[in-house]
Amino acid sequence: MNGYDESDLRRAAAAGIQAPSMHNTQPWVFRLRDGAIEVVADPVRQLSVADQSGWALRLACGAATLNARLALAWAGTPAEVTLLPEPGDPDVMARLRPGRHRPPTYPERDLYAAIERRHSNRDPFWPDPVPPDARVRLIEAARAENAWLDLLVGMTALTGFSEIAHSADRVLRRNERYQAELITWTDTEDAPDGVPAYAGAVVGEHQDLIPQRAFTDRRRAPGRDYEPEPLVGILGTAGDRRLDQVQAGQAMQRVLLTVTDAGLACSMISQPIEVPAARDQLRRSLGRTGFPQIALRIGYGRPGQQAPRRPVEDVLAG
Repeated sequence: MNGYDESDLRRAAAAGIQAPSMHNTQPWVFRLRDGAIEVVADPVRQLSVADQSGWALRLACGAATLNARLALAWAGTPAEVTLLPEPGDPDVMARLRPGRHRPPTYPERDLYAAIERRHSNRDPFWPDPVPPDARVRLIEAARAENAWLDLLVGMTALTGFSEIAHSADRVLRRNERYQAELITWTDTEDAPDGVPAYAGAVVGEHQDLIPQRAFTDRRRAPGRDYEPEPLVGILGTAGDRRLDQVQAGQAMQRVLLTVTDAGLACSMISQPIEVPAARDQLRRSLGRTGFPQIALRIGYGRPGQQAPRRPVEDVLAG
């Protein structure tokens, strides 16, 4: 095959836009260049307060790249991927060139099918534990994208994480500019981006182990406390360069799609990553080398709704 065409671009973009992004900002565009599909960061949609370094933007673009890869593989022409291919243009996150034509593998089919079903579930989960075989699948999913996933075991580890997460959340809640920016992406019922009330977490209470962002003022139903012993995973990479962060986005998305394929639910916890002191404390608490990039809460939950997405036409660049 000489190169991808417009139909391949639309297929890749349609899958890519389903990726998660902080506050559902959707900071990406997709374009066709010399037969290759490029995933390009949209700096206009970078959060100026919450994401001054561009870490969350690169994570989101990495997740979109993984979705695009799966869409192209599902169609029979998997991509050969180069991350950050243009030293002179740092907004180009990934370049996907057509590889050898072949049928999709069973895992590629399953993960591609999970793209439209995946969404962040910020509501309380059931107390049922995640079985060991599913845990192994999640760890392997991260490893397949050059990342690691540490699943916290026992209340000592969970309590330690809870203290770090709540401490970071308090720092962010005291930042008036941060909170003002958050509000602009909150309760966006008629918008194609942002977090509508139905996708936000219920209002937090003092007994909750994990802090939740104030996307909504919904109250929880009686008896629907958050799970007392959630499964928390910390996804990280060996380094913390721009390249590592894009790789982390791909790994995060492969884990999230594996979660969905396994019939599980998940929400992301980024406060401990956003506050440098908390991130360093989290890294040291894990007792390993490398850099945490995102935390995940995984379990069994009621089906929810995906936050809105912009039309494909809005993310195609000429």
